[in-house]
Amino acid sequence: MSMTEREALLRLARAELSPRRAASLLERFGSAADLWQASPDLWREADGIQDKHCQKLAAQVQSPLEKDLERLDTLGVHVLSLKDPLYPARLRAIYDPPAVLFGRGQWDRADFPAVAIVGSRRATAYGRAVSEQFAHQLAGYGLTVVSGAARGIDTAAHQGAVRAGGPTVAVLGCGIDICYPPENRALLDQVAVSGAVLSEYPPGKPPDAWRFPARNRIISGLAMGVLVIESPQDSGALITADFALEQGREVFAVPGAIDSGRSRGCHRLIKDGAQLVDDPKDILQVLGLYVEEQPAPRQLSLPVDLPKEDVAILKCLDLQPKPLEKLLTETGLSSAQLLPRLTVLEVQGHLKRLPGNQFVRAGG
Repeated sequence: MSMTEREALLRLARAELSPRRAASLLERFGSAADLWQASPDLWREADGIQDKHCQKLAAQVQSPLEKDLERLDTLGVHVLSLKDPLYPARLRAIYDPPAVLFGRGQWDRADFPAVAIVGSRRATAYGRAVSEQFAHQLAGYGLTVVSGAARGIDTAAHQGAVRAGGPTVAVLGCGIDICYPPENRALLDQVAVSGAVLSEYPPGKPPDAWRFPARNRIISGLAMGVLVIESPQDSGALITADFALEQGREVFAVPGAIDSGRSRGCHRLIKDGAQLVDDPKDILQVLGLYVEEQPAPRQLSLPVDLPKEDVAILKCLDLQPKPLEKLLTETGLSSAQLLPRLTVLEVQGHLKRLPGNQFVRAGG
């Protein structure tokens, strides 16, 4: 059976062997195409390949590829093997890199100096704002921001990098053709323009729970360091931090409120030796990256040409949600004066109204 290397790599990925077993097959045969020309007896000569693995491979020999290839072509997805020169160098160096990697976008962005940002899917407004701010500034320095495109901290990180016009890489825990969560479809399209969307899973693979912990080693493997924001003790972000330590990467953590469990995982990391950071410059210093000047923080800069009363209101707000009652006290305005101004500032995008009649500063 004759097939292209792309088709052969797709078949190998669909067999869903462990990364090291798939890599051993590529090493044994030199290419995926040559692998499929060999017999099961020869497959067994590769390290770690047993009868059950040969059965998985054999099931793919005659499996139809047309629909999957059509999906890849429609999305403009490239398929790389571990041996491809375009394969991200930092990722290739980890213990168990994906033998086959699917991606759309700009592959070279994955080899830029990179920082991963991860955290809770159930992030607070404060956590999302901090993630967006860090990502925005890091991307402004030219670093690639790597994350997992999940709800919460991940989404905010990608959004911050995209808004800065900087590179960002999203690593999926499902097939490259599947958007999870579904509301991030437009965001992933933007990520593919400024950076890349990657997955080790072939088309059609659903976002099964077990795929995400495996995905996390790729997030840390692409980065020089991992920043954890708002991670409870059972968060998958801690799995990413553990992978980072195993891979010799730096681990950073943003502290949170001590009376909330939302950052307990971050606090544990700090106690165990992770770098406490409250400014992107902390990360640059630890990683030994030099920049001539720091870009201005987006969230805390005051818009120009606003009425004095609006400026006074915004000065009372930061990234921490503030209730209406406290704003009334701090501004000295009455409800009749303050509420219309808050509405105007919200429409203009200078602040955000949260549940419970609380307010935070927005990017500007």
